[in-house]
Amino acid sequence: MMKKILVFTVCVAGAMTLQAQTKGGGLSADMLKDIVKENHQMPVSDAVANAVAANAIDDLAKSRRNAAEFDTHFSVETKPQSITNQKQSGRCWMFSGFNVLRSNYTREHGDSIQLELSQAYLFFYDQLEKANLMLQGVIDTGSKPIDDQRVQFFFHYPLNDGGTFCGVADLAEKYGLVPKEVMPESFSSDNTSKVRQLINSKLREFGLQLREMVAKGKSQSSLNKAKVRMLAQVYRMLEMTVGQPPQKFSYAFKTVTGQSVGKVKGYTPQSFYQEVVGGPVNGTFLMVMNDPRRPYYKTYEVEYDRHTYDGHNWRYVNLPMDDIEQLAIASLKDGRKLYSSYDVGKQLDRKRGYADTENFDYGSLFGTTFGMDKAQRISTFDSGSTHAMTLCAVDLDSSGKALKWKVENSWGADWGQKGCLIMTDRWFREYMFRLVVDKKYASAKILKAAEQEPTMVMPEDPLFLPDE
Repeated sequence: MMKKILVFTVCVAGAMTLQAQTKGGGLSADMLKDIVKENHQMPVSDAVANAVAANAIDDLAKSRRNAAEFDTHFSVETKPQSITNQKQSGRCWMFSGFNVLRSNYTREHGDSIQLELSQAYLFFYDQLEKANLMLQGVIDTGSKPIDDQRVQFFFHYPLNDGGTFCGVADLAEKYGLVPKEVMPESFSSDNTSKVRQLINSKLREFGLQLREMVAKGKSQSSLNKAKVRMLAQVYRMLEMTVGQPPQKFSYAFKTVTGQSVGKVKGYTPQSFYQEVVGGPVNGTFLMVMNDPRRPYYKTYEVEYDRHTYDGHNWRYVNLPMDDIEQLAIASLKDGRKLYSSYDVGKQLDRKRGYADTENFDYGSLFGTTFGMDKAQRISTFDSGSTHAMTLCAVDLDSSGKALKWKVENSWGADWGQKGCLIMTDRWFREYMFRLVVDKKYASAKILKAAEQEPTMVMPEDPLFLPDE
């Protein structure tokens, strides 16, 4: 009996609180009555309400008109390669970047060669470099208050898995590459959340210690020594969870059937990088984006968006989708895959590996519309680049316009279309954001735009979340 009285008392208190919320923009009891009345003017049948409550929304909103078999033929397609799997990690940018690098190698040295680069190796140094970037950023801003926007940026995002192709270029040039057989994945490189959480906690603790040293006027030498000691702890945690990066190794390239190509050779990560890539990546490519909020044919740079403290910020040329598509088509026709990124969760039929703007009719299901355009979705954080994949094919009509596209994904060979995703051109134009293309495919107009002094933009911008 006592329990019933207590529950009743709580309910009455809740009603009294609601009644009291009449100041300003609070949700008052009268307003709630108006909401209920308005809702009743949009009746929903019991059958529909019961179905929505008891089933997955996508199953109910899936358009039957769009559920038929779709064409999987592509008029322009690069050579297929093995499909990778990032598992429970946010390293899609690295997987996609490596897909481009290894594809370029096999394209030059024989399509029968099977090559997969070690994501764990470069991930180790990516995390160590990001830890250094955070700690040095805390030192550089040590005299600013703790609630300063830039200070909070470093403490909010000490370490993450995400990134862009710029990170692949900077890290690979600095640390080299190794084959996956030499440094395979560990449990923690496949499942990054726990070790990232622990390192982030330690970095925040270290950050406070560095700020205290700055406040006490400690010398730069003392700060550097403290940072080295802190990074040694991060190194130890990475070594125990991801593995020890090799300094030297022996390796022989193999065909897809497992036969060795040539003799076993000794390599360092740097010499293997030279063998596979052949020279610098930085300076050879353009990152282009489609951001309809900003003027086109302008260059922008995202402050503090880099993987190494001494590396390159994320710089891009903003282009209309027509220009981006022409760059992609020219590259694919030449047999070269491209790093690209998308808002992959929107209108994606995961079971079929098919993305189209008409896959799901959420508006009809809920009796409303979802009418924002691309610029509005970006501005309100409703859409942005969330996932990098490797653009590998396009299907063109008789006039050379794109009908559909295909990407190699990094969710395993059993996912979607044998590990790939097919997307219609109308989806591509709405949810594609970034493309990395060799400069040789760019027009003089685009190259001139890329030479401009960049406009600096803040990393808090809704479009500049790292690809995961």
